[in-house]
Amino acid sequence: MQKYMLFTTRFWAVCTLFLIFQLHPLAQTATIFAPGILSDGQVFGLTLSPDGQIAVFVKAYGGRDSLHLFTSTLENGDWSKPVGAPFSTRGTRWSDIDPAFSPDGKLLLFNSTRPLSTGQSKEDFDIWGVKRNGNSWSEPFHLGAAINSDSSDIYATIARSGNIYFSSNRAGGQGKLDLYMSEYHNGAYQIPKNLGPVLNSANHDSNPFISPKEDFIIFWRQEPGGYGASDLYISFKQKGNWSKPLNLGPNINSKLGDFCPFMQPRGKKLYFSRTEVRDGKRIEDLYSIDFSPKEWKAKLVK
Repeated sequence: MQKYMLFTTRFWAVCTLFLIFQLHPLAQTATIFAPGILSDGQVFGLTLSPDGQIAVFVKAYGGRDSLHLFTSTLENGDWSKPVGAPFSTRGTRWSDIDPAFSPDGKLLLFNSTRPLSTGQSKEDFDIWGVKRNGNSWSEPFHLGAAINSDSSDIYATIARSGNIYFSSNRAGGQGKLDLYMSEYHNGAYQIPKNLGPVLNSANHDSNPFISPKEDFIIFWRQEPGGYGASDLYISFKQKGNWSKPLNLGPNINSKLGDFCPFMQPRGKKLYFSRTEVRDGKRIEDLYSIDFSPKEWKAKLVK
């Protein structure tokens, strides 16, 4: 009888531990994406085509003096050796950054300091686009003066509606870098609207990834009391208003700078970049982690 009771006690103890583990699995942490192939310590700003077959990202060469876009394709489950994007030529005097596929994969937005006319020079970033047809790319085109300004307009992502969300240090903002939205209406982009004081602080708020349905936005912010140099946050659209941003926590945010968030239209992973300066050299890689916006939405105070 005593042996039976001991067995029963141990059995239920094991069952209880199993249930606890099922309800509270070990916390996952972000890991380097495609190490040694795409992530080589000199890259940031990943975007993937909706089918997951094409990667576009920024090659930074350990600094910010030279920035170009590179591409890689998924072949038999492995990423191919990256090559320079044909619309982002090495050796030019301008920089190209922040690629972002549209939800249908037919358009790629990016930011560039390339001049609008031959012989001109330009210091600030503008929003550009290039159309994709299979593995072919069109000539880059400027998105126009309505959305672009004489300040830097960076990290543009696009919703299914065609609306573009981006960050800018243009005059009239809430802080040093603010989040903006330009509505796509009647085939043209409208004058951008500042997304307001809930999303924008007195410091830096940048790199907005907008969901295809515009129901949530992920961005980085510099805020006292955060985990690192810059942290990733998420906010949800509720009855036409953005919720107070939630810090994505220590499984995603580190003591370093975390930036460039991205999710595929139907994806279940969050991709982002992490950067640090070590011995005068900038080290940065691409990261990924399983991610559920619904779980974060449940954390909002009702």
